[in-house]
Order: sequence, then structure tokens, then C-alpha cells
Amino acid sequence: MGLPLSLLPATAGAQPSAAPTSAPARGWHHKPGTLPKVPVMTGSGGAVSSVDRDASQVGIDVLARGGNAADAAVATAAALGVTEPYSAGIGGGGFLVYYDARTKKVSTIDGRETAPATFTANTFRNPDGSPMDFDTVVNSGLSIGVPGTPALWAKALRDYGTLSWNEALKPAERLAAKGFVVDQTFHDQTAANADRFKKFPETARVFLRGGQAPAVGSVFANPDMAKAYRTLRTQGVDLLYRGRLGEAIAREANAPHTAAGVSVMGGQMTLRDLAAYRALTKAPIHSQYEGLDVFGMPVPSSGGIAVAEILNLMKAYERRTGTPTSQVSDVQYLHRFSEASATAFADRNRYVGDVPGVPVPELVSPAFAAERACLFDPAKAQPRPIPFGSPDGSYTSCAQGATAQKEPYEGISTTHLTAMDRWGNVASYTLTIEQTGGSGITVPGWGFLLNNELTDFNFAPLTPGVPDPNLPGPGKRPRSSMSPTILLEDGKPFLAVGSPGGATIITSVSQTILGYLDRDLSLVDAIAAPRLSSRNGTSEGAEPAILDGPTGAALTAMGHKLASAGTPNEIGAATATRSFGHNRFMAAAEPVRRGGGSAMVVHPDR
Repeated sequence: MGLPLSLLPATAGAQPSAAPTSAPARGWHHKPGTLPKVPVMTGSGGAVSSVDRDASQVGIDVLARGGNAADAAVATAAALGVTEPYSAGIGGGGFLVYYDARTKKVSTIDGRETAPATFTANTFRNPDGSPMDFDTVVNSGLSIGVPGTPALWAKALRDYGTLSWNEALKPAERLAAKGFVVDQTFHDQTAANADRFKKFPETARVFLRGGQAPAVGSVFANPDMAKAYRTLRTQGVDLLYRGRLGEAIAREANAPHTAAGVSVMGGQMTLRDLAAYRALTKAPIHSQYEGLDVFGMPVPSSGGIAVAEILNLMKAYERRTGTPTSQVSDVQYLHRFSEASATAFADRNRYVGDVPGVPVPELVSPAFAAERACLFDPAKAQPRPIPFGSPDGSYTSCAQGATAQKEPYEGISTTHLTAMDRWGNVASYTLTIEQTGGSGITVPGWGFLLNNELTDFNFAPLTPGVPDPNLPGPGKRPRSSMSPTILLEDGKPFLAVGSPGGATIITSVSQTILGYLDRDLSLVDAIAAPRLSSRNGTSEGAEPAILDGPTGAALTAMGHKLASAGTPNEIGAATATRSFGHNRFMAAAEPVRRGGGSAMVVHPDR
């Protein structure tokens, strides 16, 4: 849907520090269901941005009725579990970064899935020590971690929210019962997973209609999922962690129901694993960029650390060359960004995981970035993979690191939402079931898919003889790239941003921030800009606008090895909200990727 002229933002293209010059408009008081699906909207009363119109509307309705950003985030996320069931839901996990206007502090909730207590560093290895086949593990109970999403929702409501658990889940229940209109993305994702889903009769029954992907324009209802939300909201979250819903999850994970002639491995989840699960409050990763305070997600996510290092490296390149990021050509900007992201991934892969002793202060320090930047050449790409650095507190060396590691695998699904309310609270929330369609296994009678999150562990050490922080272990949480981010200006909300896309999340979020702050792009244009994702592999993913044009040719001439971003040849689908103070907001979402997102405010400008 095109953007109505009445909703064009007066601030589009303005410098990010400038508030709208026009007086706050009263706008219209919408009724539920009346806001259009558009990529950008400005106004007052609060803002929500997600990949889906129905989910964004749920969040806006919560804000319109007096709920705050935490309430809207939970209700929107629950709705995304209905409309984006292959990316998120009850059977998954995620990370929330939250700014509390009352305390004026940013905190985070870690709702990442956990491995069973029986897991060891060798769980995903064959008897001869070789890694198990990845696809075999994905489509099995062994890939399923203890879900963390419901625990995160309950904790967010308890710590920050005003709605009850019952109230927050009601809209998702109604949406699952009533159904939503199937768009091209939902159809395509179902079709791409159809053969996999057919291995599991319950998944085929729930998500395939007559053995096929639902038709575009048809209404897709999920009465079993509606039952799951209804039972959860009326009986409480302990139903999953200490009750019959948890029993159903463990039973299916350990002995998945399969079609005739299909056999898959079972998992090791126990009721004790479920009862032991906790969503955890953690201090955020804090860095600074362009005078703004940048807050991201800590371990076991690598997102906050890697985004901070990328931004620090971009600033270090400015100092080394004497030319600001804002003044270089597109080719030089992407060259700098590629070098920064590959370097950050080299360090992330070596040091970040759910283990004690991750050198977080050093990894996010400008001094470490300055040392890592000393090998930057504005005319030539460093050979890939770039060796990892030494975050040891002594930053006087310019020697190349000794060890370069291969790029580990990470699924490309997930979904992201942002919410701001009129009191100044801000939520940036990324949630997932790992790859699109998760494990492919649906809990019988409950209508939701289970994650394959445990495949985010490295199956074997990346490099023999080098410690690997991301091997499986008892109760351990796999490393993630999810990067929900909040930026503050002078201690006040400025920007909330995040993206889906597995390891490309880090590069998408960083490029969105850089595009908005340094490249003179409006917020929606920063989200829409063509993307490059260099994750320290032998090649770097590039979208067609870069790969197939003069920019790609120039980067190739500098030594970059560009490759297609893969199917569907796109990277990320970011969402963001921007606060201008005085109850003024801009919501922005992806215009095209994944069918385009949905940006909404409570009272849009006329």
C-alpha cells in the first residue's frame, strides 16, 4: 500500500537531532482496525512498529487504551506469534531492551532458550568427534531448547507493565481465533517449508491446508493456538513451566510424532529443565556514538557487543583517515562498514558466548577499536577471515592477529518490534524460534511450533586448540546475534531499532543507525537502504542494488568478495521508532523486505 500524503512525515530527511517544527497535532482518534499498513507514520500518543499490520494495530490499541510500552510490546509480540508463527511465538525465545521513564534507566530481559541439563560440549558430535549433520539436527527434538518467550512476557509485565497477564494475551487469542489475511510472505514461507512440515503430521494439519500453503488473500485461523493463548492467560505462565503445557512440550520434543517412514532424533528436555527456567534481568551493553548513549543486549547475545564495536571502529576509521563517515562516498562508506563488521565478527566469534569471563568492557572500548583499526586500509580490503584481536587492556600493538576462524552458522529468521509510549517508556524487542519454521515440530493440540534454537551452538570448536565459548552445555543459552537497541540523547529517548535476520541482524541494525546518524538518510530510508553484510566469512552478502551495480564493482576492485544475499536475496526487515519529545513520535518500518512492515502511532498527523 502506498503512503497517503496525509501521513508523510514532516521530519523526513531532517537531521536526526531536529524535532518537528510544527506544533503537535491532535490527529484523529482511530477505532481499532482503521490504521493502514504504511512504512512510516508520525504523530502523538505513542508508537509501535513491527513487520505486521495486525500486530502493530494490537500494540497501538493497547497504547490508546492507556497501556505503556511494555504492555504494547508483550501484546504485539503475542500477536506476532499468530501472524509470524514461523519466526516467533510461545515455543521460542528472545531479548528485550527497555527504557523506564520513571527510573530513567535502561535494563534488559534475557528470554533466550536454554539447553537441557544433560547437554555437554559433545552433544552435537558423532562418536568419531565429527559434527552431526546440521539439517538432521534441525528437524529433530534435539534442536529444541526450553522456551523463554512466555517467561519474558510475564517478567516484562511484572517489572514494567500495567496490564495483567490475562489482558495482555487476549488480543492474540482473538487474532488466532478470528484469523488473518494471508499475504505473499506467509504463503511463500509456508510453501518453502511444506516438505519439512509434512514430516510432522501435526504441523501439516495446522499450517498446510489440503497439503498446500494457504492461498494469498485467504483467511488463516489457528484455533489450537487460540486455545493455547486462552489457557495460558487464564491459568498463568506456570502452565508452561510447571504444568500440562510444559509436559506436552517436553513429550513432543523428546519423541516427536512423525509421518509414516520418517524417523527423527528425540530431545533430552525434562520437566525439571522447564521448572528451572528463568527470564533474567541483566545490565545492558552501553557504548557511545555521535554523542548518543547506545544500549544493547548483553551475553548470551553478541548483538550489543558487536554493534558497539562496529560503531567504535567506524569512529576509529574517521580518526585514522581524517574524513568523517558523513563525507565519504557510498563505496568508501560500505568499504569501511565491511571492514568494521568483519573485524567485530572475528572478535565476537572468539570471545562471546554464555560463559564466564567474556571481556565485555574491553570488546566495547574505543581503545580496543583503535588498536583493531590500525590495519585498516582505505583503498584495500583485508583478507578474510580477519584474525581475532586481543582485548587485553594493552592497546599499543599494530600486529596482525595470529588466528583466523571460519564463520559459524546462524539461522536467518526472527522478528522485531519497537514501542514508545506518551510517558517516555521505550521497548526494543527481538524474538525468534530460530530459523524460519523452527524445528518444524508443532505441539499436538496447541498450534505452535517449537524452536530449533540449540542449533545456534557451535557443534564443534571453530578452531582446534582455540577455546570456543559457544559450545553446548548443561542449562547453557546459545549465542545470538539479536540486537534490540535503544539510543538516548542527553538521557532521554531518541531511537529504538532492531531487525530480524540471524547474524545479519548485527549488520542491519548498525547500518540503520549509521544511515540515520551519518549518511543524511531519513529513518525509513535508512531502514530501506541496500545492505551489505560482512560477517568475516570468505565472502560477504550483498543485496542486488549493491551486488549488480557500479558500487559492487568498485568494492570488488578493492578486494571485497561479494555474493548474493541468498534466497529471497534480501537482508533484514528492520523496524524503528523515534521520539522527538513533547509526545511526538515517528514510527518506521521496512517498505519492501518481507512484504513490508507496519509503522503506527496512536494519533497520526493529518
